[in-house]
Amino acid sequence: MGTPATTPSQTVGPFFALPNGMLWEDGAQVVGADREGSFLLRGRLTDGNGDPVPDGVIEIWQADEQGRFDHPQDPRPDSSGWQGFGRCPTDADGRFWFRTVKPGPLPTPSGESEAPHINVTVLARGMLNRVVTRIYFPDEPANATDPILTRVPEDRRSTLTAVPDDEGLRFDIHLQGPTETVFFEV
Repeated sequence: MGTPATTPSQTVGPFFALPNGMLWEDGAQVVGADREGSFLLRGRLTDGNGDPVPDGVIEIWQADEQGRFDHPQDPRPDSSGWQGFGRCPTDADGRFWFRTVKPGPLPTPSGESEAPHINVTVLARGMLNRVVTRIYFPDEPANATDPILTRVPEDRRSTLTAVPDDEGLRFDIHLQGPTETVFFEV
């Protein structure tokens, strides 16, 4: 038996743009509009030229308002049953949206505390791998000591911070270029 051949490289899409199990009707509704503290998080996905990416998928995963996950690796008692996951396709202009709530701070294994944030995964045609980033909240005092955010060069941190808009918060994702969003290796 010889050495197995390397399989050809494949992009992560556009299979996800088809109506299948990856997308669902209320995928962008992490919480209902009637939930206290709910807000709209809107943004736009653009490529290195600033052009919209019309067939991307944005996923978010976050803790609840108390900083808890309903996950076996969250050892804290009293799970809230919070799923905290949303998935939204981008439209023809690269726009996406979610209805969610601000998560609470998270403890780290070393006893530090992470500032409230939302984890983001981006999938799109032409990308060989997903990219992962975070959304931090504006005017959040805990941002100054967050163990992840403080490792990002100060002049790039703004690419990880949402900005207020008329309906809630805005967070644009730039895949490349001078305003490229900071992405993390996971």
